[in-house]
Amino acid sequence: MFFCISCDLGVGGCFVASLLAMTAAFINFSSGRAEPYLPALSLRARRRRARQSHYPITTIKIYKMILASSIDRSVLHLDLDTFFVSVERLRNSRLNGKPVIIGGMSDRGVVSSCSYEARKYGVSSAMPMKMARNMCPDAIVIRGDMELYSNYSNIVTGIIAERAPLYEKASVDEHYIDLTGMDRFYGCYKWSHELRQYIIKETGLPISIGLSINKTVSKIATGEAKPNGEIEVQKEIVLPFLDPLSIRKIPMIGQKTYQVLRSMGIATIYTLRNIPVEMLEKLMGKNGIEMWKRANGIDSTPVISYSEQKSISTEHTFEKDTTDLARLNQLLVSMVEKIAFELRKQEKLTSCITVKIRYSNFDTHTLQKRIAYTSFDHVLADITKELFAKLYQRRMLIRLIGVRFSHMVRGVQQLDMFDDTPEKVSLYMAMDRIRKRFGRNAVRRASGVMTVTEREEKALKQLENALKEQNMMEERLKKYMMYGGR
Repeated sequence: MFFCISCDLGVGGCFVASLLAMTAAFINFSSGRAEPYLPALSLRARRRRARQSHYPITTIKIYKMILASSIDRSVLHLDLDTFFVSVERLRNSRLNGKPVIIGGMSDRGVVSSCSYEARKYGVSSAMPMKMARNMCPDAIVIRGDMELYSNYSNIVTGIIAERAPLYEKASVDEHYIDLTGMDRFYGCYKWSHELRQYIIKETGLPISIGLSINKTVSKIATGEAKPNGEIEVQKEIVLPFLDPLSIRKIPMIGQKTYQVLRSMGIATIYTLRNIPVEMLEKLMGKNGIEMWKRANGIDSTPVISYSEQKSISTEHTFEKDTTDLARLNQLLVSMVEKIAFELRKQEKLTSCITVKIRYSNFDTHTLQKRIAYTSFDHVLADITKELFAKLYQRRMLIRLIGVRFSHMVRGVQQLDMFDDTPEKVSLYMAMDRIRKRFGRNAVRRASGVMTVTEREEKALKQLENALKEQNMMEERLKKYMMYGGR
């Protein structure tokens, strides 16, 4: 077997060509030419040859996976297009066709979502707001309303729950539905199309869908269907559909992995899937095997109808970096009180507290502690402040603090015979009833409450920011109207 590698390929291209050549040699065993004629062997000899077989263990496992994945499945993926922006456009139709960015208003904020018009300028989610403004100076920036977005998300989930046999809510704007077996009765694609049209009719939100044999291929199909489209990728055309696409389309490949693969000359899914799986395993470990499987359209991940929440957290980024310990401790207590109330609402207990600090130079440190299961503010707040005191040793300016409760279980608070009393439990129940009726901030712990002056300053600042945001939006919209929407 001879191979010719052109010098025009470059280093990365030559590397890929070499890998493909090795792949051809690797799979040559199937032709039967690699083995000379052998006489009939005894049972013991055949077993010994099987143990000494040149077939790698990983390859045998992969072939088993391919056989297992041959069972026909139908998985639908739904993704609400630029969800936050679409909700804002329902509230204000003048935003249609304009570059819109949702996120923090200050330069220290990040982009939560952006419209396709803004993406043309290179703006993307999780980008620093300062960079996004520089890339798209004419964009309309909106702070966003998570409560409103959650309400719309729940409406869509409710529609799906009424109609779908088995669904999974992957995020605030993504859902998977397992439609396996429905073709016998109705037709998976027809059902999916009608569901999409009904969601659009009921909510007014654009939504794209992809229907295929598993979660990975259906998610990639949805990406190709955007904006506001639908694609079905049947089993016979999975590989022809995936082959020409960029490796970035595979869900698990992030920026760093993409750069590593590109440095090796791997640009398309076709090239990735033709590399021996053993080589990817040596280069990237288990992730290499998983990438190879997905590049070959193999994914046995089931649609999970319910997933227990593993943690609950909250963070606060300061407008101006601070070292004010009194303010920091006050804020920590307030944050604990907020998420402890959520714990009790969900009838859950936590046994692990994590405190997070990000300094002004972006160094991030965390410290956690395992505790007895609880959902009481006074227990959680004391431990949180204790962890913060241990963690904050550098006396540098702090940019962000956060608190997370994890290792959660379902249950109600049990009394501690040495500390808690029935009166204390009754007090928590009474406070929670008031909060449920009049809002989360109706009753607050004194150590987490701001002074009257601090409250007035915060309210004034919020009003100023809201007015500033409204004025900026109006100015941009007038400018677009003046120039005919250009």
